[in-house]
Amino acid sequence: MTNLERLKLELAHKDYFTDTEFRVFLEENGLDADYTYNKAENQLELLQTVLAIFQALINNIELYMKIQTEFTTVSSAYKNLRDRIDELEKRIAE
Repeated sequence: MTNLERLKLELAHKDYFTDTEFRVFLEENGLDADYTYNKAENQLELLQTVLAIFQALINNIELYMKIQTEFTTVSSAYKNLRDRIDELEKRIAE
């Protein structure tokens, strides 16, 4: 499994961004999208990539709501995304 495939798995295969954009997020966090994912070596960088993606979505909550259609208000979508960011930050700190 590549780093890009593992990222998509972590995001539950939600197409928040294009593969090209996902590759940029991975590269910004020190990962090559096409390299084989190794949990021992890459988990922290992968989680930081997911965090960066969620932070980008906070700035474009309408995009998040298009993908996560269960939210009827911006505030409920924002709260859900904020909770996911908080959870990720805790995982990264461990």
